[in-house]
Amino acid sequence: MESLGIRDVRRLALAKAGLLKPEWTGMPTRARGNGKTAREAAHKIIQRFGYLQLDTVSIAGARSHTIVLLSRLKGFDPALGEALLNADAPLFEYWGHEACWIPMELYSAFGFRRREFRHHPWWGNIVGNHPDVARRLRRRIRDFGPIRSIEMEGQGSSGWWDLKIAKKVATALWSSGELAILERKNFQRTYDLASRVIPQHVRDRRMTPAAGLDALLLKALDGHGWATTGTMAATWRLRNRKEKIKASLGRLIREGHIVPCELRDAKQRPVSGFVQPHDLQLAARLSTVRPRMDQGVLLSPFDPVLWDRARVARLFNFDQVLEIFKPAPKRTYGYYCLPVLAGDRLVSRVDLKADRKNGRLHVISCQFEDKSSNRSQTAPDREATRLALKRYATSLNLEIHNI
Repeated sequence: MESLGIRDVRRLALAKAGLLKPEWTGMPTRARGNGKTAREAAHKIIQRFGYLQLDTVSIAGARSHTIVLLSRLKGFDPALGEALLNADAPLFEYWGHEACWIPMELYSAFGFRRREFRHHPWWGNIVGNHPDVARRLRRRIRDFGPIRSIEMEGQGSSGWWDLKIAKKVATALWSSGELAILERKNFQRTYDLASRVIPQHVRDRRMTPAAGLDALLLKALDGHGWATTGTMAATWRLRNRKEKIKASLGRLIREGHIVPCELRDAKQRPVSGFVQPHDLQLAARLSTVRPRMDQGVLLSPFDPVLWDRARVARLFNFDQVLEIFKPAPKRTYGYYCLPVLAGDRLVSRVDLKADRKNGRLHVISCQFEDKSSNRSQTAPDREATRLALKRYATSLNLEIHNI
């Protein structure tokens, strides 16, 4: 049984996430403009994790998927973050742990999910219960081409659970693999037949459920570095598969792809997990690294490093919370807080609101993890936060304005 300490696992996670120097991450750090080179750099980031989680909230000046790329690629054009999915992109949109853009090479691995989602997990047999709507939608797309979700028939509604029946049917047909997302414009999905979006050679490739599970667990570990079984499964929402996951991990161990590895937590208690052999070697090299603590970067609250709250608490001693759905008086940190990473620590969090009309990025609040009143003690954290805000505002062509 291999073992690693908290600092080793934390640095390995940041290296795999592309948040340390390129010689440790193997990832690009710059992407000027919005041309081919910038797209390829973004694709490499997504390739590492196996997903880029999508989110609608843009109050901070960019949506989560764009912020993830801005945090890793200096000079990245924010507009490109909204336009990565198109007919030529090596990506498809599907359900990871949430709706994500996923490398095309993983399309076959999700065959089991497309089969399961013929009975939609939220709406049951929505297609069978509304055959006329499904038939008209299929015919409309087949004969007249792609359709945006906003163009679908039916009366509008105020919330996700009261969507137009046509939108529900479209989502169900996409979830089962009959339709695919061609692109997004203004964050609106454009649906087309999967046969016109997913290349033939990709659709012809078949994976057994067991092989698909192996591929997904290995890809999850590739993005995390070290991970528990729970984190690996949660990366793809692999629920109610305890025995199958156990069998998959056994196969990956026997084939030499992964090794069991205990994490010694802050109280020196062992936490069972797994790591790839080459990442075990990388963790050893990172143990002597001295990351700069006075240079920071803003992270999306849905960053691959942050969405697993229990993991963030364990590795960073940081309470990652999302308070969008809390009434304002009950919020501790703010509506849409972005943590600041400095070196290998999460040192602060800022609540931002962009005002594009007036070219401003309002800093509604900024709270530091170190509550010390000694400014000289917290000076590196403050400088890291200042530089993180400056870099982010510059990328959006906004000026920082404190409230």
